[in-house]
Amino acid sequence: MMEFITDNILRNPPMLLGIIAVIGLLLQKKKFADVIKGALLAAFGMVILEQGTGMLVGAIAPINSAFQALSGGVASEGLNDITFTATHGGTIGIAMFIALILHVLIARFTPIKTIFLTGHMLWWFPFIFVAAGVEAGLTGGLLIGFAAICSALYWSIMPWLLRKYVSAVTNDDSFTLGHPSGILALISGFVASKFGNKEKSCEDLKLPSGLSFFREISISGGIVIFIMFVVVGLFIPGAFEGTGENLFIYGIKQGFMFGAGLIVMLQGVRMLINQIVPAFKGISEKVVPNALPAFDCPILFNYKPNAVLIGFLTAMITSTAIILICNYFNIFNILLIPLVITSFFECGAAAVIGEGQGGLRGAIIGTATAAIVMVALVGFSAVIYSGTIQNWILIFGGNDLSLFGIIAKLIASLFGGF
Repeated sequence: MMEFITDNILRNPPMLLGIIAVIGLLLQKKKFADVIKGALLAAFGMVILEQGTGMLVGAIAPINSAFQALSGGVASEGLNDITFTATHGGTIGIAMFIALILHVLIARFTPIKTIFLTGHMLWWFPFIFVAAGVEAGLTGGLLIGFAAICSALYWSIMPWLLRKYVSAVTNDDSFTLGHPSGILALISGFVASKFGNKEKSCEDLKLPSGLSFFREISISGGIVIFIMFVVVGLFIPGAFEGTGENLFIYGIKQGFMFGAGLIVMLQGVRMLINQIVPAFKGISEKVVPNALPAFDCPILFNYKPNAVLIGFLTAMITSTAIILICNYFNIFNILLIPLVITSFFECGAAAVIGEGQGGLRGAIIGTATAAIVMVALVGFSAVIYSGTIQNWILIFGGNDLSLFGIIAKLIASLFGGF
């Protein structure tokens, strides 16, 4: 039964949010027709958001793969998510279930009132903390309890810390951010508040009438991705030869996919916000008073779309330069690869938070600072996870998964002998 709930509800965001919408609307004593409508539209919105996100990842994944191939590849047996999950998947699932109970209790009985609703991250944080425990020598019930407590604390505390930064961007205090971009967003927001200028926003950029199409995020994003593919293809010969297509044509197609993905994702965001936030009021009023739902990072992209793109470019340039320096001097004694996915999603969210605190300048300076931290985090965490999920963290780390994984490993080491 627990495995069924884990696989089909907790790790199925549309189903999870649809059920939450049903509960919230029923608690508000809405009519049956309104309950069905709200639940289905919330689920549809999540499906659309996931599809858009999948298109974005699919568009930039070949660039990521090209960097991996250049470095000789990073995948090896025993060091990725699939092989680790095959061994420890049951432990991760039990830890996740216990962590969810603890998380709701924290929201119900403490001043920290957040409910973490980013479905796939309900899996990846126990995954990270179980790996940290394994690295430290924990086993059995101690490993499960450790991962559950760490996950519950993260899901509760980080979104709570981010709520004021999110409100500054959205002018809406009815939700917060529930995503591993937390530490990068906090750094970007802090730096932007000190060195930024709120008077000049990313969204107020003035362009000549002949270039006004750049104000449409899907168009500017698609063009940027096309340019990235051309540059990578020219500097890494054979990077995309497996596609069997001309480099420029392939770059155009990926640019189309990225632009369309942005349109789809942002439409899903709008639908999700319109349905799940009102429905969640029933839960916050009846079950967990004054609780805030914490959503995935694309929820912010609709508010400052230009900042997302500026953050992506800033993060890619800054982090790639730092990675080249680290690799040249062998700082981490491991070969790092550019963090394309983290640069877009996590640093995109960090740029939005930076924009809210310091406008255009804040978004750029804040994201550049966050990108430097991102490289340091992925380097240190890759060393920490050398015996479990090192290659997975090299691709998807540099964020809260890295930071709190490092902290968890240090704490778990204190109990490793028990």
